[in-house]
Parts: sequence; structure tokens; C-alpha cells
Amino acid sequence: MKIILSLIVGFLLINLVGCATYITKEEFAPKMYVERPLSILVLPPMNNSTAADAKDYYMTTVAEPLTNSGYYVYPMEIVGDILQQEGLYDTETMLNVPLDKFKEYFGADAVMYVTIQEWDTKYFITSGSVDVKVKCELKSTTSGEDIWFYDDKISVNTSGSSGGGGGWIGLLAQVVTTAIQTAATDYVPVARDVNKNIFLAMPFGKYNPKFDKDQKTK
Repeated sequence: MKIILSLIVGFLLINLVGCATYITKEEFAPKMYVERPLSILVLPPMNNSTAADAKDYYMTTVAEPLTNSGYYVYPMEIVGDILQQEGLYDTETMLNVPLDKFKEYFGADAVMYVTIQEWDTKYFITSGSVDVKVKCELKSTTSGEDIWFYDDKISVNTSGSSGGGGGWIGLLAQVVTTAIQTAATDYVPVARDVNKNIFLAMPFGKYNPKFDKDQKTK
């Protein structure tokens, strides 16, 4: 009886895996193809991580991939300066600002809200990792609706090597190399890779040759 049950479970698992499907960009973000935003205003990131400097470092990684995706991206430093002149220092204080105000003052078609969820180093003596997780949400300044969102996380393994040594010598070597590799790992390239994955899920904008040709892309 157990053999029969195992065969049935195995058959069901195989079918579930075989039936796994990926939706198209149009199915995932249909409103992007309706609204067709040309310009995006990226607000300063909201930081839910324990790293106080994560916002400043992450901001240097956003504009380039979004521009390459075919959108006009407002210069983030200038936007930040203008908002601060209006007394708006953090995005958390702008959550209740009507979206049409960004259209009125900047001419932006859409506003991107970024949340840094992880920007952490994990260190366990002989193993370690550098983790970056980011969530992006795009809202229309015309309709006020959420038109796209995505999040992604990359964890870089910084665990060291024993160098082929055994016993206490090998363990000590592993502890030292783990500490060095964890401390030496730069967050910014990790954040760039996270953005690459996130914006790959976004429909291409008008200034990319693939604009309006990626609806069926999965």
C-alpha cells in the first residue's frame, strides 16, 4: 500500500512541475500597456534595513537600468533637493501626497516607490553572506493606480575556505577568509544585480527598441 501511495504522490509532483507556467509581461502588468508612461520620478528609497547608509548607496544604482529599459528618469539629486525645499525629506512623509501633484510639479507620468528590505551582512564565524532585497512599486500620476511592482533578493555567499588544511589550522583559515571576504564584499554591485532582475520584469519603455514588442515575453 505504501508503495502505491508513493507512486501516486510522485506522479502528482511530476505533473505539478510539468504544469508550472510563467505568465507574460502583459498578463503580469497589463496597466503598463494601457498607461504607457514615458517618464518616471524615483522617490528616495524607504529603508527597512539596519544599514543607515543603504539609501545613499542604493540611489546610485537605480537611474541607469531604468534608463536602459527605455524610460526618462528624473535626476534623483535634483528631485531630492526640490522636495527638501518643500519640507519633504523622507518618502515616508510623502505617502499621502496626491500622485497628481507629481504630474503637476514635475510632469512625471509615474512615480516609483522603492523599499530597501534587506541590506545586511550575516556572519557565522566560518560562513557568511551579504544580502540585498529591494521592492519597487510604480504608480500612475494620471490614474493614481498601481501599474507595476516587483521585488528581488540576492544573497552573496562569503563563506571562506580552509585552504585544504584540516583540524584547527584549517578551521582558523576558514574563519579568517570568511571574515575577509564578508568585509570586502561591496553592496553596490549586489544592488545593481538586484535591479537588473527587477527591471527585467518591467515592460520596456518608449525609448527602448523593444518598446511595445514584449507583451508576450515571459
